[in-house]
Amino acid sequence: IEKNKLILDLGVENPFSLLIRDSGYRVNNTSGEDLDIDRSRIINSNAEVITAFEIFEHLLNPYNVLKDIKAKQLVASIPLRLWFASAYKNNNDERDRHFHEFEDWQFNWLLNKTGWKIIDYKKFTNPVKKIGFRPFLRLFTPRYYLVYAEKI
Repeated sequence: IEKNKLILDLGVENPFSLLIRDSGYRVNNTSGEDLDIDRSRIINSNAEVITAFEIFEHLLNPYNVLKDIKAKQLVASIPLRLWFASAYKNNNDERDRHFHEFEDWQFNWLLNKTGWKIIDYKKFTNPVKKIGFRPFLRLFTPRYYLVYAEKI
């Protein structure tokens, strides 16, 4: 991504958006609005690149958000569905829950149906420093899926 391109990072300001801003990129964030209900920041954005790091799994309908994006480039990550763990749910924060935990093919299909072509992707693990069967599986089971896609 060229540094002169305007980036809209879906989600509130976070360590990653601060890091890329400090690296010379022009980054704006959405303001924490519920993107299932209010997509006006996306619809009215003149950003050339959209970043969405662990956002789509929180939405009831990520299809509409992806369809409304006018930018030509998308960098997005999602947590992958794990066969040995239940979907994430924070009982104290209604917005900190996963409605979707995708398999890679499901996210690929969603992107394709909303007009995106995946140019590159990477899966990576999330090892934790705990003892147990699930922490052991996390050493080698991909947990995150990162894609770079372009609007068709």
